Amino acid sequence: MKNFKNLLIAMLMITTSTIFAQAKLTGVVADETGPLPGADVIVKGTTKGASTDFDGIFTLDVDSGSGTVEISFMGYTTQTISYNVSNGETKDLGTIVLQPSSVGLDEINIVASVAIGRKTPVAVSTIKAAEIQEKLGNQEYPEILKTTPGVYATKQGGGYGDSRINLRGFNSENIAVLINGIPVNDMENGRVYWSNWAGLSDVTSSMQVQRGLGASKVAVPSIGGTINIVTKTTDVERGGKVMASTGNDGYQKYGFTLSTGLMDNGLAATISASKTTGNGFVDGTAFEGYSYFANISKKINDAHKISFTLFGAPQEHDQRTTRVKIEDYKESDRGIRFNPDFGYKNGKEFNVRRNFYHKPQASLNHYWNITDDILLSTVAYGSLGTGGGTGLLANDNEGRAITSDIYDFSKTDYRFGLYQPINFDKIVDNNISRGDLGSNVIRRASRNDHNWYGVLSNLNANLNDNWVVSGGVDFRYYKGIHFREVEDLLGGQYYVDDSNVNNPYNRAKVGDKIAYFNEGVVLWEGLFGQLEYDDEDLSAFVSGAVSQTQYKRIDYFNYLDSDPEQETDFQNFIGFSIKGGANYNIDEHHNVFVNGGYFEKAPNFDAVFRNFRNIINEEAENQKILSFEIGYGLKLEKFRANVNLYNTEWKDRTLVKSIPEPNGENSFANLTGVNAVHQGVEFDFTYNPTEKLGFKGMVSVGNWYWKNDIRDVQLFDGNQNPVGDPINVYIKDLKVGDAAQTTASLGVNYEIIKGVKVSADYTYFDKLYADFDPEDRDKASESGVNSWQLPSFGLVDLGLRWKFNIKSLDATLNANVNNVFGTEYVSDALDGSGHNAQTAGVYYGAGRTFTVGTKIKF
Repeated sequence: MKNFKNLLIAMLMITTSTIFAQAKLTGVVADETGPLPGADVIVKGTTKGASTDFDGIFTLDVDSGSGTVEISFMGYTTQTISYNVSNGETKDLGTIVLQPSSVGLDEINIVASVAIGRKTPVAVSTIKAAEIQEKLGNQEYPEILKTTPGVYATKQGGGYGDSRINLRGFNSENIAVLINGIPVNDMENGRVYWSNWAGLSDVTSSMQVQRGLGASKVAVPSIGGTINIVTKTTDVERGGKVMASTGNDGYQKYGFTLSTGLMDNGLAATISASKTTGNGFVDGTAFEGYSYFANISKKINDAHKISFTLFGAPQEHDQRTTRVKIEDYKESDRGIRFNPDFGYKNGKEFNVRRNFYHKPQASLNHYWNITDDILLSTVAYGSLGTGGGTGLLANDNEGRAITSDIYDFSKTDYRFGLYQPINFDKIVDNNISRGDLGSNVIRRASRNDHNWYGVLSNLNANLNDNWVVSGGVDFRYYKGIHFREVEDLLGGQYYVDDSNVNNPYNRAKVGDKIAYFNEGVVLWEGLFGQLEYDDEDLSAFVSGAVSQTQYKRIDYFNYLDSDPEQETDFQNFIGFSIKGGANYNIDEHHNVFVNGGYFEKAPNFDAVFRNFRNIINEEAENQKILSFEIGYGLKLEKFRANVNLYNTEWKDRTLVKSIPEPNGENSFANLTGVNAVHQGVEFDFTYNPTEKLGFKGMVSVGNWYWKNDIRDVQLFDGNQNPVGDPINVYIKDLKVGDAAQTTASLGVNYEIIKGVKVSADYTYFDKLYADFDPEDRDKASESGVNSWQLPSFGLVDLGLRWKFNIKSLDATLNANVNNVFGTEYVSDALDGSGHNAQTAGVYYGAGRTFTVGTKIKF
């Protein structure tokens, strides 16, 4: 009994001393743009820690006495602070400003026009590197944005890098994509091919979506919005990391990063590389991709800094590009994995469609701090793209191209059976049997090489504490080299091609050009300027830009070398933009903003030259865009929310209707005055009831429709002579297809114990209409009939992150499961003749997929 009493007294003394030995540390963690929610604050040498809340605030219990805390956030240099506290004391460490972990990142943020919350008057969502690393897994790069309001992203056919993204109903042709402030949209058609940038996820510092007009000063096609990708530059700290991951269907990825850190001589270098392979969820979509990144920076003196960056992602991947009917998927024993484009050759997988491309980009940045208030940033960049995609090409005995019937499921001559893979051995045997007649069916490669060079210079000057003026120039040169070549003769001796008027009976071998060979040259000259005002409560901007786009086409196959019409003159188009906006912080909790703008952009290259020939479309007009938006923000201690209302009118969209004539030529109608309206409301929120529990969600409801019919449009032949009767196009009030007009998401993350966090995300999509070509709606009987509306669907994704130590090394384990319940859903559809599920060609989205990976820092 006495021993028990002594034990109680000892325990009481220990408990009492522990209680009185407790103290608290508080503070705010931020960067130069504002608070950093989710930063880690840990007592060095212990497992005691806390995370910052919405406002970057942390509270941490510590033992009395002295010690050191480490404050860290991905993409920033870890900072240590010593403390001394007495029993029961609460000590405020003040505001701790973390510096970017990459040299020159501040300057890149200025050049890239990165928006700042409660200051820049645009609707914006920013995803930091930490969230990308946690949630991407084996998803496509754009899919990380699927919980962003207004975004619809899919894998399309399911091939590696074949993903696409729509923003507020606009596809990539009308979404500006900038990498470190450099525009990367194709200069001829405005598209973005994400397979070219597959390695960016490993080196992204932040990815920001500016919906609507955006804050970019450069004249770019930001009708739907702007995606700003800021890569890491050179790490300030010496070290590196290695990473490896595995997943479903043979997915493997591994890579490394090494950095010298900022050395005494002002030099710093970082290199990163990775390899990704797999078989693909869809049958016959094997892939192999590499990525590399290198940055070397030199601080010459306090005024001058230079930085050289090189990155690229060479890859090859098999594809599924043929959409089939829902019934075809059901009849196939492979279900949603069914791929009509692949088969077997010599016992190995062989795909009709194979994409291969390498688009390295190099840039040299010079940052000149002329004074403390004036920064001149200039970047010279270049990209040499090479590659293309394959497909089958068939001809008759005379070398005339015909339509291959190997995709006709009613015939099984070239298949192992109905809804079965292609038997390429039969095609090979047939080509061999033809002997001197040459191959009847070959695999061709459509090449789209390019040479792209540019200079972008921006002067940013702080006039005083409130006013900033900036402006600059944007010069680009682009040459696209387009041709087809024989990629595989499939057993034959040669392929007869009569498409080149300079060589009308061409017995083409592997590597020889066939079908077409032309070049497109694009020159771009732009000027831009912006004036900004900012005080404690009010910020505003007005900006303008003017650009000249010049197009030239050179055709080596349709015109004799002696024909002066083989090369056109430059066709010039002047575009401009003017936009402005203001944000007002009513108080520390509420803010409102408004923005608006008008701009004109040049028509796409193919709209200027008809029928893929040097026939000038004299009626090609600039596309005109008028947009307005208003927004409201709420910021409380544990809850934040934003509401945006937008209205965008897209006038004179470039459309050209082509109709085959009995003589084999095409007649054309230039459809002018085609207008579309994109309007909607967006709501997003975050709620952190505790330091360990957080919620994030959004709802986006759009109303996107074609505004008017087109009446009495005259058809013309290749010589500009009117032919046939005028046509009408009936699209008034039809819903814009190809993107879900209603989207929603709800996510939750919870830190179970220190270093272990789980997350779940639910995304919902509705009001998704099949894609269709408006110019094909020429039947009055179909007036007012929308394209097929796809069934709505919802998906659940799960994630796990475990941060731990291996001796003195920091390690992270990430596990992700996407589409946990294996929901079968149609993600993409092309409308059919009946505007219903029975006639539409579709892609199914991926079923359940998973990845598990680890990263070790040293």
